[in-house]
Amino acid sequence: MGVANKALRCGGGVLVNNIAAEIQQEQNQKLQQSPRNHHHNHQHYWTYLPLRRRQAVPWTIVCGLLLFAVGLISLFTGHVASDLEWYSNRFVKRTWYYKRDRSYQVPVDIWKSKFSNFYYGCSERGLHFAPPARERFSNGYLLIATSGGLNQQRTGITDAVVVAKILNSTLVVPELDHQSFWKDESDFANIFDVDWFISFLAKDVPIVKRVPEKVMRSMDKPPYTMRVPRKSEPDYYLEQVLPILLRRRVVQLTKFDYRLANDLDEELQKLRCRVNYHALRFTKPLRSVGLKVVTRMRKMTTRFIAVHLRFEPDMLAFSGCYYGGGDKERYELSEIRKRWETLPELSPDEERTRGKCPLTPHEVGLLLRGLDFDNNTYLYVASGEIYGGEETLRPLKELFPNFYTKEMLASEELKTLLPYSSRLAAIDYIVCDESDVFVTNNNGNMAKILAGRRRYMGHKRTIRPNAKRLSALFAARDKMDWSSFSKKVKLCQRGFMGEPEEMRPGRGEFHEFPSTCICQKPSKYLAVMKDGTTFLNVSGNDARDDNNSGRRQFAET
Repeated sequence: MGVANKALRCGGGVLVNNIAAEIQQEQNQKLQQSPRNHHHNHQHYWTYLPLRRRQAVPWTIVCGLLLFAVGLISLFTGHVASDLEWYSNRFVKRTWYYKRDRSYQVPVDIWKSKFSNFYYGCSERGLHFAPPARERFSNGYLLIATSGGLNQQRTGITDAVVVAKILNSTLVVPELDHQSFWKDESDFANIFDVDWFISFLAKDVPIVKRVPEKVMRSMDKPPYTMRVPRKSEPDYYLEQVLPILLRRRVVQLTKFDYRLANDLDEELQKLRCRVNYHALRFTKPLRSVGLKVVTRMRKMTTRFIAVHLRFEPDMLAFSGCYYGGGDKERYELSEIRKRWETLPELSPDEERTRGKCPLTPHEVGLLLRGLDFDNNTYLYVASGEIYGGEETLRPLKELFPNFYTKEMLASEELKTLLPYSSRLAAIDYIVCDESDVFVTNNNGNMAKILAGRRRYMGHKRTIRPNAKRLSALFAARDKMDWSSFSKKVKLCQRGFMGEPEEMRPGRGEFHEFPSTCICQKPSKYLAVMKDGTTFLNVSGNDARDDNNSGRRQFAET
């Protein structure tokens, strides 16, 4: 039966026709033998009519018709596609870089992300966020001693508020580090607006400027001091710190930097954002100087790049990298390196291959020119003492003659700040935050903090050098022409240009990628895949762009 069916399919019905012919022949013989039934059988003559054999249609004709139909379809769709491309090119300026995704090729502007308007910072309290305990009913007073430079201390202050919330305690305004490499004697109130800090967070955590005298006099022993491990989970604080706090009433946590886990409950992450992006506001004198520098830059140009050069001796010593300065460089950096007793011995070549070495000022200039920033671009360089001085900066200045620093733009206003490295760093922080493009030179604390803030404040362009891939490219720079070098720079930098699609939950440090605090406006033009990929939805949908959803929850004053 199976063979018959196969034959039927392959032969176009020949087998059925042959069987029908044999049956017809047999019926005709019977008719001839029985003439008396002729009249009766004549009434059903249609039963004995010969069956006509079906003619198979040649496959060549079928294939020809199909090919003709396909040709018509492709001709029509080809005209439509070309028209769409022509119209899109009328309205979209092509740039050097196209983000390939599942739906559309999106041109990326080196000055501003085309997707930035679709995102906004969102860190409002949830409906079920527990209200703060009143000071006298809290579990005790939490003292925090921060560590490191300005931005490292900023992470400690941010996490200190969250830990106080976890412990249901009263936070005492944190103490800043006076013993670090920079030897800055500034206190919290010298850098941050302490009254704003306390009032803004009043609905989150009770904060006081000092432990009340009454509480201190009632204590049998001085405050208990302890240091928690890095990246501790909330459970650690509840199990190890809270019992001591309840017993001793006042606990001090020392060297408090990155002492809280990166991944926390959503409400705690949003609290981090409220602290970092709203409550921690610089003092009015520092904001005034910083905005003066920004205004003076804006008078010269409509847009500018801020580069956090980070080519100071301490950074180079800490990195363990070598920059060709011979025995003099090796000796000087090794002496500085001795200040960190726990640093391991490193191979400079291996560190460069791994992308752990800051770029030289010359390499930063080549990177920016390779990305198509021309030599008329205005550059603000945020930096302390550059290792090698003017000789090291000379190649960068030749690539970008419009080169400025805070000392060049506000020398008079900075005189009172010169003894305080953290206050000077605050000026650079303000200018970098206000810049159109921010370029980092290493993934240090300032780079992470500012990158996160710029994402939260509207995804302003932030460029991180892909040092791991660029190191090999810079080594081979003399072996290729400029056009080839520029193309390869752009390829290296894909995924390192500060696009919103880089904001994926769980990626990197929360301070740099505050994904919980970034919301997306609904739009028929933008879609996000489950893996976080952002792309233009050219087919569209009926979602309306809610203009009110992009409104800031908090006003910066």
